[in-house]
Amino acid sequence: MTQLHIDIRGTGPELVMLHGWGVNSAAFAPLYDYLSEYRVYYVDLPGFGLSQAAGNSLKSWADQLVRQLPQGAIWAGWSLGGLVAARAALDYPEHIRGLVTIASSPCFMAREEEGWYGIPRQVLSQFSEQLGKDLPKTIERFLAIQAMGSATAKEDIKRIRELVLARPLPEQQALAAGLTMLEQEDLRAEIGNLAQPWLRVWGRLDGLVPKRVIPQMPVTSESEDLVIAKASHAPFISHTQEFVTGLETWLGRVCQ
Repeated sequence: MTQLHIDIRGTGPELVMLHGWGVNSAAFAPLYDYLSEYRVYYVDLPGFGLSQAAGNSLKSWADQLVRQLPQGAIWAGWSLGGLVAARAALDYPEHIRGLVTIASSPCFMAREEEGWYGIPRQVLSQFSEQLGKDLPKTIERFLAIQAMGSATAKEDIKRIRELVLARPLPEQQALAAGLTMLEQEDLRAEIGNLAQPWLRVWGRLDGLVPKRVIPQMPVTSESEDLVIAKASHAPFISHTQEFVTGLETWLGRVCQ
């Protein structure tokens, strides 16, 4: 079994944090002190940060994570990490107590013919082409897009870059697999069947997961939306306090 790097911090109810494409779990460093009353598992996805690469499918990543993480935890995933967490929550409902998706979509690619909003096809195609040419520059460009729209975009980009570059760059195989997931995965038909409590955190200024996705999401008896008005794609970095307040309010109800 591939060994994943999992940084475990704090004590209390168990919470799993999964990062997005091109980065690693160090992106969550701004949350370390805020979430110290939870036992948090900050995971480097396969092939990212300090985790070994293994498996190229969304399902294989979800399976690996479930095997190495405790039963009964709440899983929170940012961007691509939200897609992985959602796949795991659908496949292992008895293992995962609740789901938090942060600036994440069940279908990241825009599908104009269906009136579904998301990342334009050509944007992801460009990243795929650039991967083999200049890996650091490709990641840098993606980080810049993530902060676009936020009033503190320059500071946000600088902060994300400093945090994630403290660990090795992702492996090309993992980056390519992650891009394919963003391009091809579509959980819209399944996600409405999610039985667990589900918090969806959005940045109203997000350029990758636009706010027009929100009214198209399925409403379940257990789903709840938190929209951070001035945030873009990384609300836990640009608006840490507002993000944590919303998350902890929800966790307080779910973990009772």
